[in-house]
Amino acid sequence: MAEGENRLAPRLTGQLSEAAAAAVRERLASGELSPFACRDASAIRRDSCERDRDTCVRPAFVRDAEKVVHLPAYNRMAGKTQVFSFRANDDLARRGLHVQLVARVARDIGRALGLNLDLIEAIALAHDLGHTPFGHAGERFLNDVYHARTGRWFFHNVQSVRVVDVLAGRNVSLQTLDGALCHNGEFEQQAFETSGLAEFDTFDRVVASCWECGDETISHLRPMTLEGCVVRVSDIIAYVGKDRQDAIRAGLCSEDTFDDGLGGAYNAWALSSFVADVVEHSVGRDRIEMSPEGFAEMRRAKRENYEKIYGAGEVNGDFSAEVRELFSALYEHELAALAAGDESAAVFAHHVAPTERRLAHYGRTYDWESDPDQTVVDFISSMTDDYFIATCEALFPHAAALFPQRGYFSAGVRA
Repeated sequence: MAEGENRLAPRLTGQLSEAAAAAVRERLASGELSPFACRDASAIRRDSCERDRDTCVRPAFVRDAEKVVHLPAYNRMAGKTQVFSFRANDDLARRGLHVQLVARVARDIGRALGLNLDLIEAIALAHDLGHTPFGHAGERFLNDVYHARTGRWFFHNVQSVRVVDVLAGRNVSLQTLDGALCHNGEFEQQAFETSGLAEFDTFDRVVASCWECGDETISHLRPMTLEGCVVRVSDIIAYVGKDRQDAIRAGLCSEDTFDDGLGGAYNAWALSSFVADVVEHSVGRDRIEMSPEGFAEMRRAKRENYEKIYGAGEVNGDFSAEVRELFSALYEHELAALAAGDESAAVFAHHVAPTERRLAHYGRTYDWESDPDQTVVDFISSMTDDYFIATCEALFPHAAALFPQRGYFSAGVRA
């Protein structure tokens, strides 16, 4: 086997065919967008206010990307788990890095296909704004208590839309919101066709159905733009190899753990091979597609990550039951704090009041009183890992013993 070759997918070489390479070169030389790209002039906003109109310096989707990166929720992603918690290792990816990696992969694909790179960036940077502390484990724990109380479902992609559209009130375009809603990389597909969505009324009904029906709706979502389709497949490409590198770095597995024989080098292989595969089978087309072999390998690698990495993380492993109970206890505490109306409580001082101030600037309000469960979900999902831990340790005496003391210096290493 040649160095850097995946023995399970030897035909995925990271190279384009001559025909695909010629089509990409022609597109890049022309400097024109694909006829299937989303134009800036097509941006749809709830409010067609003057301050959000396009300019030659700040086109529609540039504005969206800038709106996203200035949100407190974007800043907090630097403190949220991507896969691993409770480890003092600044080289392990947090969610803030993950969204940038997704943007990077998606821009590479989008450039080759002649798509709107500003829209791609806006969707990628926004897609995980609604994620909980402690990654997908935290998402499940919060959903469990929320669903038990309300019958509704919590998913981070739906919350991402709520963060931008409702809690921030930033008048972000329908295309960006739709891309964030439809990004969910847990539901991989070989080919993506656009949905035909064209207005907010339908989008709002879809969002409401996601809250009410969960997977039944979310598993059938399709983006309205090819740019959204690219971000969706790029989400998996960005994490399937990077998570493996982090698992090896964290000591949960070794270079020899994985069936393809690439170890941590799988990340570089995936970035090259999957990107080329998507471009090869999508260039000049009105859909985003992978080859059968490329799709099969992506699914295999993702499944192997679940078997050998994600189930071994602390929140999924030794601390699962205890952390799940803390999510439930914290949820009940915050509900009681809202009912008591004590404005010194953190849910008011750190969540309701700042949200109201930000919305007031745009002439909007936060209707936190009519649905306390949703307000609690807004608050808990916004927390960083450290804020969640600090809150639980302050409220529940036993919590401090549940979380390992993270330190940079271990046996044989001193300051």
